[in-house]
Amino acid sequence: MRTSRQPRSRLWAAAVVAAMTALTAAPAVAADAHYDRAFMLAADARCGLFAPPVRVALTAATLQARGAQLRGGATAVQAAETARRARARAAATRCDHPELRMVAGRVDQAFAGWLGLRRMEFPGLSAAWSADRAGFDAPRWRLSQTGLTGASPVVVGRVWGETGLTVAVSFVGKPRPTSARIVMRDVGRFPNPWIGSRPTLAPEAQRRAVWAGETAPAAKALFPGGRRGGEAWAFPERAVAELAALDPREAFVVEFVFRDGSVARAQFEVGDLAAAEAFLELGTL
Repeated sequence: MRTSRQPRSRLWAAAVVAAMTALTAAPAVAADAHYDRAFMLAADARCGLFAPPVRVALTAATLQARGAQLRGGATAVQAAETARRARARAAATRCDHPELRMVAGRVDQAFAGWLGLRRMEFPGLSAAWSADRAGFDAPRWRLSQTGLTGASPVVVGRVWGETGLTVAVSFVGKPRPTSARIVMRDVGRFPNPWIGSRPTLAPEAQRRAVWAGETAPAAKALFPGGRRGGEAWAFPERAVAELAALDPREAFVVEFVFRDGSVARAQFEVGDLAAAEAFLELGTL
């Protein structure tokens, strides 16, 4: 809803865009999707348009649209300006505006499908986060991204029934590491994202590390194909928040340190981690 004179067809388009579950559109379309979703989210904050589950789904969709806009070539400043304009427009729109109420109803209907989704993929530039809202008695991934260090599979994410971030690794032909850490850009000291043509870790001088608190044997189900067991390293909850605060186009690295001082590395993409986290807030199915 860019102006009060917008045609109803444009408002309906906003509702359709808001219901999309994946965005691979051209930059201009991705920016429009971010604007539309951010507008509806801001209007809901003012006017109480949606029930909590729809609000959570719309939050996830808005974060997803922001990531798509950034991957389409926008800068972080441009994406922030898109959200600012959307919030400003929402602040100037009456809560009883008939077209706003009409679009809210359409968005409410469109997101009904989201509420029943068990699994969802959140693709990035070169990797994806897989989110699963199902409940399990045995260890299973609620949120995961898969990588490699050499020929050894590494998976990072959230495990059902556990808090914080988990990294599972199954080393092939190596001694077991003595410690593990997640390396990322130090946002407190270097607020500007490090962006390249592909997800890249910030230079060494701009990095910080979060160390794992403990390790334990990992279930086979935590590895692709369940081929063999390995180790699971537990990281604090703050590691999730710190990664989600990074630019979706950035990379982070899991490093495994061995007794002889050698280090094995697996690189991952930040991607739409924040959107995937919001999707999981819809609760367990």
